[in-house]
Amino acid sequence: MRGPVVVLGDTLLDRDVEGVVNRLCPDSPVPVLDETVATDRPGGAGLAAVFAAAQGAEVVLVTALADDAGGARLSALLAAAGVQVYPLALSGATPEKIRLRARGRVLLRHDRGGVSGEPGQPSDEVLRVIAEASAVLVSDYGRGVAREPALRAALAATRAPVVWDPHPRGPAAVPGVHLATPNESEVRELVPALPGASRLATASRGAQGLRRRWRAGAVAVTLGGDGALLCHAGSTPLVVPTPGSAEGDTCGAGDRFAAAASVALAQGALVSEAVQVAVAEASAYVAGGGVATALPPSTPAVRGRSAPEPRAFQPGPRGGAMADRVGVAAVARLLGEVRAAGGTVVATGGCFDLLHAGHVATLEAARQLGDCLIVCLNSDASVAGLKGPDRPVQSEDDRSRLLAALSCVDAVLVFDEPTPQAALSWVRPDVWVKGGDYATGGGDSSAALPEAEVLRRWGGNTVVVPYLDGRSTTDLIVRTLAERTR
Repeated sequence: MRGPVVVLGDTLLDRDVEGVVNRLCPDSPVPVLDETVATDRPGGAGLAAVFAAAQGAEVVLVTALADDAGGARLSALLAAAGVQVYPLALSGATPEKIRLRARGRVLLRHDRGGVSGEPGQPSDEVLRVIAEASAVLVSDYGRGVAREPALRAALAATRAPVVWDPHPRGPAAVPGVHLATPNESEVRELVPALPGASRLATASRGAQGLRRRWRAGAVAVTLGGDGALLCHAGSTPLVVPTPGSAEGDTCGAGDRFAAAASVALAQGALVSEAVQVAVAEASAYVAGGGVATALPPSTPAVRGRSAPEPRAFQPGPRGGAMADRVGVAAVARLLGEVRAAGGTVVATGGCFDLLHAGHVATLEAARQLGDCLIVCLNSDASVAGLKGPDRPVQSEDDRSRLLAALSCVDAVLVFDEPTPQAALSWVRPDVWVKGGDYATGGGDSSAALPEAEVLRRWGGNTVVVPYLDGRSTTDLIVRTLAERTR
């Protein structure tokens, strides 16, 4: 593959709430679900991207993320699954689908997030990665990303094979896509069936109608446990049956099908070969237990009595004024206020284990570059992984409180990963600031910063500011230990 597999579309936050039903509600005849386990995962285009990454492909996800806890959670889940997120801004709230389940069966689905928000315009880096893709999967969930004019122009211009997984509320596929992958119900909504027509005749007529309407190379209609029907330029459709029984939870099977077909096309397969691979992958996925067992082990699950804030972005200390400036909710409020006013969001990051004058100088310089400063703070686990088991000296709660007490710091966000990539993909700062002795060493220092590539995904900038000589947390610890041993 010459470039990454790019997945483009709307990402949702899916939550499965498992529980036990032993009684009815006393004030209405409905079952009471006692929650035992809640599991979060990316949904929509995010789930398709996770599936593609699990097949070993380099995967870029172009999607819109909101400035709320749901957007932060999605960033953490996607980063843990090895997906590179190229985020667009999203007005409004993160769409969520919550399934209440007992004994493996869905009792109720609760959707929230309201009316679809408008996605922001893509950066030049997003358009570049689409142009250089080995394949592009448009995973449309009808919430606006697939309608964005600049993205549609980039999709029409790319040489990569484009797979379009449509939605009845979404736009038409861009002309010339290699493969469209609607399911039966979507085909019936998009192309009305003739009265009395058989199932295969309805699927074939609908596929041919969509192929002509969208000027698509081929249309594969997924038929659930019966495989798929592929219509291309020839008059006779190809039916690809499932290799065996495919009974089970079908949630996500369409995403698995589209992701598998996209990866196969990226590797040079013919469309007919890609559809056969996709049918086999989707069938094995359903037979193996569906989404509950198919996600990579590295994708974290949230467990407990309620849906907590994501562990990757900790809420920080509770109580008091400082708590209002620490955590996902505090950062979300700040982002909403600053962006609504057209302001510039500045962020910096680090361990800040022993806060010293060098840190303060960097933070004060960073704050002068915009209208707010968000500090991305390594958690205790992250610091220990980077610095060793004897670090940090101070807990993340104490470090958060000290930073939040500084007048130049507007909010603090704690993250667990070795790098702040997931946090940055959610915050999307306009400016990322680093301080250090290398900043005065001449040359293009910013090119060496790993965060620079991440910032380019949404058009952000990375800068360095001078660091006060002779100030170092490690040196302070070494000197303190030396004094103690004298």
